Amino acid sequence: MASGIEALPVEVVHLIAAGEVIDSLAAVVRELAENSLDAGATRITISLYPEQWRLRVADNGGGMSLADLKQAAAPHSTSKIRDRQDLWRIASLGFRGEALHSLAQLATLEILSRPADAAEGWQVSYDNQGKPLQVEPVAIAPGTVVTVDRLFGNWTARRQGLPPLAQQMRAVQAMIHQLALCHPHVTWQVQQTDTHSGSPRDRDWFHLWSGKTAQQILPQILRDVQMGDLQELTVEGERIKDEGERIKGDESQNSLQLSAVSRQPSLYLLLGLPDRCHRHRPDWLRVAINGRFVAMPALEQTILSSFRQVLPRDRFPICIVHLQVPPDQIDWNRHPAKAEIYLHHLDDWREQIASAIEQALRLSPMNLSSTLYSQRVGTLIKTAEAESGYGARRVQQSEAGEQGSRGAEVTHPSPLTPHSSPLKALAQVHNTYILAEHPTGVWLIEQHIAHERVLYEQLCDRWQLVSLEAAVMLHQLSVAQVEQLQRLGLEIEPFGEQVWMVRSAPAILAQRDDCTEALLELSLGGDLQTAQVATACRSAIRNGTSLTLQAMQTLLDQWQQTRSPRTCPHGRPICLTLEESSLSRFFRRHWVIGKSHGI
Repeated sequence: MASGIEALPVEVVHLIAAGEVIDSLAAVVRELAENSLDAGATRITISLYPEQWRLRVADNGGGMSLADLKQAAAPHSTSKIRDRQDLWRIASLGFRGEALHSLAQLATLEILSRPADAAEGWQVSYDNQGKPLQVEPVAIAPGTVVTVDRLFGNWTARRQGLPPLAQQMRAVQAMIHQLALCHPHVTWQVQQTDTHSGSPRDRDWFHLWSGKTAQQILPQILRDVQMGDLQELTVEGERIKDEGERIKGDESQNSLQLSAVSRQPSLYLLLGLPDRCHRHRPDWLRVAINGRFVAMPALEQTILSSFRQVLPRDRFPICIVHLQVPPDQIDWNRHPAKAEIYLHHLDDWREQIASAIEQALRLSPMNLSSTLYSQRVGTLIKTAEAESGYGARRVQQSEAGEQGSRGAEVTHPSPLTPHSSPLKALAQVHNTYILAEHPTGVWLIEQHIAHERVLYEQLCDRWQLVSLEAAVMLHQLSVAQVEQLQRLGLEIEPFGEQVWMVRSAPAILAQRDDCTEALLELSLGGDLQTAQVATACRSAIRNGTSLTLQAMQTLLDQWQQTRSPRTCPHGRPICLTLEESSLSRFFRRHWVIGKSHGI
């Protein structure tokens, strides 16, 4: 990054996607806060006086010299780029040099600043052309304080065209939340004028304390979300070259602070585990690139598709994707507020995002915290408690009981991966839940939906249609139902008045006694994926079915290897985890009773 604030050459100014960047209180906060972040600030204090159209942004960043202060509000003056080539390697949040000049035109602008290595600071106020109007030395800690007063004071029509102040304040809050998630190392203190008391005074509105990653920030914003509800993943070391060649590195569960732009691409993913939290609207599905949230419909659609069969109907994920991209692979010069960009290698990034989400949704010691469930320990034990042994009917290995219908059959498990922690089946509770021992504690798995997840992923991988030994007759089908079966690839032909003969079916349904009912269900509509979900649900082990210990173990082994083991294809949670630490707290194992008791 270049040092010192200078006016841009005319040829560069003409290349910039110019536009009015100051159109609201939120825009002012955005521009000033981004300047603070570019200056390396780790603490930013924002004071808002909305009724006076006044605000102040103070930071502990690098500060500005007197020469830079005198030039700061001049048109197209910036320290972040120098020539036209720099437009294609933007490594900062701001670069156009328009914001302070616009503020000088639209409001009364004053800046106090002091570099860390200077003995004193300077206070400069500007006229409406951005020229220094008054310059005075001032005692100030290292950093910068920018005060904007009487915003749009000479543009009353602009004020009248803005939303109500309450709505603007919500926009300011949303803007700060976005910046905080992209720059988790920064502490934010936001104040607002209290006009209800006898004399107006500043009062704290909200704080966001710094953290290592966005996982520590998001629970401060969404109060009903706990850190244990979130899973983060960083994939780094995969360099995407201009010619499309890749050099793959390691994938790491360790988080990465994405505050500095580098030549090495990386992907940071933060998602809400689907069995623990989700939203009624897609309001927390966000994409950030190099420190700023941007509109990327293609990447957002990839995220939605990745969660399609792990969330309940009409629910949306909590998911933040932050890409760290080499500057020469982005064109920021497309939108005045830099909310839209052009990203090179878009298909490659979509593939990496889908792969990262799949990896994050798998079961691992990193995301098995019992935070959400620890409050339910008492309820769980009371529910399971019965005549003896917590109501669990112990099933012996030698037991040869029937599994019920054909749909209760469990196929052979796939080999366990070296990194998995296999579960050990212990018992069946109410012929519905499988009680299992895990190295971290005790798990309770609902057998029907666990098997449904296994079958669904098998069907997605191997959707096989087979010929029926005896054709199935379906009656009174509508034209839409016939077309639906044909779209799924089934062989169907008329066989008399209002009678159709189906000669093929999914392999998993072909030998079932209820094949006719299953085919009727498939005819009711939906795409192939919907048909696979319906088929898996119908074919899965029914609750109330008695299982041998071996059958339970086989199901657990298969379920652990699925790509999305937390929920069934309908979005229902499959497993309740109870960590040993929770059991220890419940049974008061931390109490010191005495050596005579053998403890």
